[in-house]
Amino acid sequence: MDNKEIHQAGRMREYLSFCIHLRWHYQVGILSGGFLLGGLLSGVDAPGDFFYHFLVIHLLLFGGATVYNSYWDRDEGPIGGLRHPPPLAHWTRPASILLQFTGLILSIPAGPVYLLFYLISMLLFWLYSHPVYRWKGHPVLSLIAIGVSTGTNPLVFGFLSAGSSWDPVILIPAVGVAFVMLSLYPVSQVYQLSEDERRGDRTFAVAFGRRAVYHFFLLSYVTGIILVTFGFYIFQPWLVAVFPAVAVLAGSAAALLLRSLKGDPDEYRTVMRVKYTMSLMFVLFLVMAMVIHHY
Repeated sequence: MDNKEIHQAGRMREYLSFCIHLRWHYQVGILSGGFLLGGLLSGVDAPGDFFYHFLVIHLLLFGGATVYNSYWDRDEGPIGGLRHPPPLAHWTRPASILLQFTGLILSIPAGPVYLLFYLISMLLFWLYSHPVYRWKGHPVLSLIAIGVSTGTNPLVFGFLSAGSSWDPVILIPAVGVAFVMLSLYPVSQVYQLSEDERRGDRTFAVAFGRRAVYHFFLLSYVTGIILVTFGFYIFQPWLVAVFPAVAVLAGSAAALLLRSLKGDPDEYRTVMRVKYTMSLMFVLFLVMAMVIHHY
């Protein structure tokens, strides 16, 4: 193999690593619940626009933000959606920012309120990851950044892109989604304790320990379910009794598994199984509810 072929092979590995770190399977499987719930509460009167913005948010905004975070973290151990994260080249940082701005431009037809929430998510993703600010290394600021950018705002995106006008009441279930998302967020930190301590990140799990992670899950999850149920009561009352039943079933199963965590990297599979199972149950519930609502 000559030098040109070696260079091309190295470049292909960089492209592949970039695509892997987009973690699109994670964005759609784990982070899509809030957006879909916003669509369900709205009624999805504009399915074409809804699907278009679903792709923009999850593939460009979330995908770009995930690569941006991975670039600064330089993780060697398992992270959300990746058991063995490959290294990233220097060009991937500006490329990740370009993806996010591309999503912003493609979101212009959704209107000024939508764009405002998009910009807030971008800003929080940068504050969360960049070493100058590094909100990820703060146990409270990290919760704010993740809760708003991947919990509250996606529901607003889904609600507006589905055809509804801005309604401040939608922030109630949106905050509920943030609490549900955050209930599992510190759980991901349990198997990353050694990595976070090595970097000096004072995450929730590092600061308060494993038992606090479990108790936080219970408190945050229950609070979130109550607020989301209120959203169903206001916007889709025919589901106000069904949703809590599904949520309690999923939460009880997750609590049993999470109670046994010890903080070992080998528990990555258990944590991801819990996150994927709960998220997919939520996503399937929302998709089925949308189908029933329209047919």
